[in-house]
Amino acid sequence: MVRISSPRRLCALAVSAACAFPLIGYAQAIDADSSKSGEKQPEIETVSVSGSWLGTGLQNNVQKFAGSRTQMSMAAIQDSGAASIEEVMRRIPGIQVTDNSSSGGSNMSLNIGVRGLDGRFSPRSTILLDGIPLAVAPYGQPQLSFAPVSLNSIESVDVVRGGGAVRYGPQNVGGIINFNTRAIPDVPFTGDASVRYNSYSQGGNSKQYSAFLGGQRDNGLGMALLYSGADGSGWRRHSEEHSSDLSLKTRHEINSHSEFNAKVGYYEATSNVPGGLTSAQYAADPYQSQRNRDYWQGRRSSIALDYLNTISTNQEVEVKTYFNSSFRTSAMANNFDSKATKINLQPRNYNVFGIEPRFTQRLQSGDWRHDITVGYRYLHEGSSENSYDQNLNNAQSVIKRSSQNSSDVNAVYIDDQIAWQQWRITPGLRYESVNVSRYNNLNGYSDTENYRQPLPALGIAYIASPALTLFANYNTSFGSVQFLQLNLQNYGNQLQAEVAKTAELGARWNRDGLKLDATVFDLRFNNQIEYVNTYFLNQGKTHHRGVETSVEYAFEKINPLLSGLSAYATYAYTNATLESAESGAKIGNDLPFFARHVDTQGVRYQRQNWTLNFNSTHQSGQFADNANTVKESADGTNGWTPAYRLWNAQIDWKASSKSQWEVSLGINNLTNVRYFTRTTDTNAGKLIGAPRMTYVQFRSKF
Repeated sequence: MVRISSPRRLCALAVSAACAFPLIGYAQAIDADSSKSGEKQPEIETVSVSGSWLGTGLQNNVQKFAGSRTQMSMAAIQDSGAASIEEVMRRIPGIQVTDNSSSGGSNMSLNIGVRGLDGRFSPRSTILLDGIPLAVAPYGQPQLSFAPVSLNSIESVDVVRGGGAVRYGPQNVGGIINFNTRAIPDVPFTGDASVRYNSYSQGGNSKQYSAFLGGQRDNGLGMALLYSGADGSGWRRHSEEHSSDLSLKTRHEINSHSEFNAKVGYYEATSNVPGGLTSAQYAADPYQSQRNRDYWQGRRSSIALDYLNTISTNQEVEVKTYFNSSFRTSAMANNFDSKATKINLQPRNYNVFGIEPRFTQRLQSGDWRHDITVGYRYLHEGSSENSYDQNLNNAQSVIKRSSQNSSDVNAVYIDDQIAWQQWRITPGLRYESVNVSRYNNLNGYSDTENYRQPLPALGIAYIASPALTLFANYNTSFGSVQFLQLNLQNYGNQLQAEVAKTAELGARWNRDGLKLDATVFDLRFNNQIEYVNTYFLNQGKTHHRGVETSVEYAFEKINPLLSGLSAYATYAYTNATLESAESGAKIGNDLPFFARHVDTQGVRYQRQNWTLNFNSTHQSGQFADNANTVKESADGTNGWTPAYRLWNAQIDWKASSKSQWEVSLGINNLTNVRYFTRTTDTNAGKLIGAPRMTYVQFRSKF
C-alpha cells in the first residue's frame, strides 16, 4: 500500500519548501539594491522551463548544452519508417538495441544499451515518459520488461548520454532518455488519426492505429486525448501481440506566468513469446517456435500533476507529483514444448508515488550570471513479487518465491548554471538516500538495507561562436541494490550498490544547414551486480571508452535547385572491456552483446507533395559471453554473432499543400538480410531478426 500522508513525507516536503523561501527573499533584496543604485542591468533571458524536463535556462538549449545530447522530432521519427520505439533508437549514436532477453523481441519490452552497457530490459539508463520514470519501480525494478509506451503517441525523443546526472537517477550511467508525448495544441481544436499495416515476408502481419484530439479555449484551458493500439503478429510463429494506450492531458494557464498540467493514462499489453532456438532448430526453420506456452502480460494506470510558476524574470518554482500502479506477469516453460514438464509464472504488482519540488533563482552581478536550482525528490515504491512453478501433468503449483518489498528514496540536489562571457559552467551535487525493506512471505525473514551516496558533477561549455560549442563534463552515477537482487544474494557476500564515473569531451556545430556533433567519452563502472549460477554477486568492474559522431546537411545551401534534399550519418565506436577477472574470462575481454562499430546513413528528398527517404543501419559482430567464445554452442546461446547491415526505403504522398491526409509506403530490410541475436536467460537460444517488411500507412488531419 502506498502511504502519502506519513509525518516523515510531509516533513520532507516542508523542508524543501522552506529552503526555497529564503532564496526568494535574498534574490528580491539583490534586485532592489541594484535598482536603487541606478546601475544599468544587462539584458538577460527569462527563466523558463515550461515543457522542458531537463530544467531551466541554459539546459533548454541543445546547442549550448554541456554534454552529449540528441533530440529526434516527430517528423524524423516518421521519416525513419520505424514500427517500434527500439527501431527509432537505432539512429541515435551510442545506443544499441538488443533482443537478448526472454521477451524475444516483443514490443512490450524495451532493450536499449548505451555505450556498451547491458541492454537487456534497459537497466542502466533513466528512462522517462514526459519526465516521469517509466519503470514499474525505478529503484527496486528498473528493468523495462514491461515498457508502457507507444510509438504513435511520441512527439519527440530527448537523449542525454552525459551531463544530466545531478537531477535524475538512479542508474543514469547509461544516460537519460525522455519520451515526450504529443503536446496539447494551442488552437481551438485539431485532430488526426492514422492506420498502418505491416506485412513480413516470413511470418505474419500486424496493424497499428492511433487517434489524437485536442485544443485550447480562450480562457487558457487546454485538453488532449491520445490513443494508440496494435494487433497482430511478428515474423515468427507464436508472436501474437495486442496493446492499447490511452491518455488524457490537460493544461490550465492560470495567468501569464503560471500553469497547471495534469495527465491520466492507462496502458495494457499482451505478447506471446516464440523463444530461442537451438542451432539445429534454427538451421531447420529460424521462424518456428518451440515454446508455445510462453507469454508476457502487463497493465498500468497512472496520474501526474505539475504546477509551474515563473514568478519573475529571475525566479521560478515547479512542483511535480505522480502515482502509478503496475501489474506484469510472465509464463516461461522450463524447456521446449515436447520436453517441458512445468511452467514458471511470475505475477508482480508495483505502486510508485513521487513528488519533486524545485526552485530556481537567477542572480546577476556584472558579467556573471548564476541560475541556482535547488530540488528535492521523494519516491516511495511498493511491490509484491511472486514466482511459482505449475506442473504440466497435474496442474499443481509450487511456490518458489514470494516477497513484499518497498523502498523510500530522498534525493536533494543543487546546481549552479554559471554564465560568464562565452563560458557556461555548471557545478552540481545530488545526495541520494535509499532505504529498501523486504519481507519473505515464505519464511518470515525481513530486513532493511540503507544506501547513501553523494553524486558530484561538473559541466563546462565554451560558446566559441553562435555556431560552435565546445564542452566537457564529469558525472557520477549510482544504483542501489534492487528487490530481486536482495532476495537472491549470497549472504556470505553481501551486495553493495553500483557506482559509475563518466567523463566527456565534445564539440557541436550548427550553421548554414550543417550540423556536426562529436563526443569522446570514458566511463568506469564499479561494483556491477551480475547473476552467477543461483545468486547475484558484485562481479563487474568494466571500462567503456569511445567516440560518437553525427552529421546532418541540407543541400539547398549549396544550390536552390537542391532544395528539399538533405542527408545525415552517425557513427559510434565503443570499446567496453572487463576490468575484473571472472571464471572463464580474462581482463581486457569485450563485454557481451555490444558491437564496437555502429553506424547509420540516410537521405531525404522532398518535392512538392512527395517525400522520399532512404536509410541504412549497421552494426559489427559481437560476443555473447564474457569469455568471448567464438564457436557456437549446440543450444544456440553462445558464440560469435556476425555483423549485418539493413536498408530501408519510404515514399510519402500528401494530398494537398494543406496536408489534410497523406499516404506512406515503405520497405524495411529492403534486401531481406538474414541476421540473428542470442539470448542466455530463461528463454534461451538463437533469435532470427526481422525479415523484409512492407508497410502502408494512412494519416488524416481534421
